[in-house]
Amino acid sequence: MKQQLKNKTAIVTGASGGYGVGIATSLKKAGADVWIIARSKNKLEKVAEEIGAQPFCGDVTRIEDWERLFATIEKTGKSVDILVNNAGGGVSLQDIDNQSDDDILSSISLNLTSSVLGSKRAAKIMKSKKSGIIIQISSICAQQCWPGWSVYGAAKAGLEHFSRGLYCELRPHNVRAVCITPSWGATGFNNAAQLPSSSEDDRMRMISPDDMGQLVLQVCTTPGHLVIPEVTLLPIIQEIIPY
Repeated sequence: MKQQLKNKTAIVTGASGGYGVGIATSLKKAGADVWIIARSKNKLEKVAEEIGAQPFCGDVTRIEDWERLFATIEKTGKSVDILVNNAGGGVSLQDIDNQSDDDILSSISLNLTSSVLGSKRAAKIMKSKKSGIIIQISSICAQQCWPGWSVYGAAKAGLEHFSRGLYCELRPHNVRAVCITPSWGATGFNNAAQLPSSSEDDRMRMISPDDMGQLVLQVCTTPGHLVIPEVTLLPIIQEIIPY
């Protein structure tokens, strides 16, 4: 693979598994200095060793952890060129009256607020050097509705709208904001959300971490004078009937 991202520094959140690993791997193979952040120290360090990334154990819902991450990167003499806000999760996928208040707040914090916090810090750096790209990983649940997914979907819909606003704010500074909206993925999402596991045959035809990594790389290596504000990625086997 060509070193298309040589001398670029990237942050990928939620990179101890799933899409995060695929994204971080693709960026690293393209020559980027990749920092991966997640809460699970053991999983994070294992991934970092396998792909040659820099691990940073932290919680993206905590302001102080974002501050520590950016300060740590700054100490290396580098600054962030790519931020991929991939961290997210179902937290509690139930009808709203069955969800605890804590789960509701946690879902919004993880799936929306964390990305806003990271984007704020990256935007300041990128505006100052007139270059950079911030990518949000959303979900088809931002655009379609199913029972039990209301809070998660609302948070992801907020993330998509935030990305549009970020695009408007950053465009005059030659900084790109992109939102990628995937659907059915072969990740650990179902297990984490206590949903039924997909069959092996289905998993072979779902969006894989490698698929997502290749898409993110294509977005990042689009010529700098061009931007792809939004892209939706669906597995062709999945039927989606609105509402």
